[in-house]
Amino acid sequence: MTDQAVANPVQTFIADTVKQHDVVLFMKGTPDAPRCGFSSLAVQILDHVGAPFVGVDVLQDEALRDGIKIFSDWPTIPQLYVKGEFVGGSDIVREMFNAGELQTLLTDKGVSLGDADA
Repeated sequence: MTDQAVANPVQTFIADTVKQHDVVLFMKGTPDAPRCGFSSLAVQILDHVGAPFVGVDVLQDEALRDGIKIFSDWPTIPQLYVKGEFVGGSDIVREMFNAGELQTLLTDKGVSLGDADA
């Protein structure tokens, strides 16, 4: 983590969030009510594979919306993190899911996949 991240509460929040939760999706809206098609697609894929995840709504805070792009050096939202590692946005998540790579990544990282009840 850079010195800038330590001094910046938004960067600290992002770093803490990806450390505390195995799977985190920084998204527009919430898992129950996505506010864009790309976020909705990512939620549907995670639900389909049965991955438990935490959704963080970046629309609640402009500093967070900008901060996550700086944190990952990735220009778009949603952004998926697994065990603290940036995986990618909805296009990458979709491609990995279609190739069976997302499920492999999750299980290799120790995330237990179950049936999505939601």
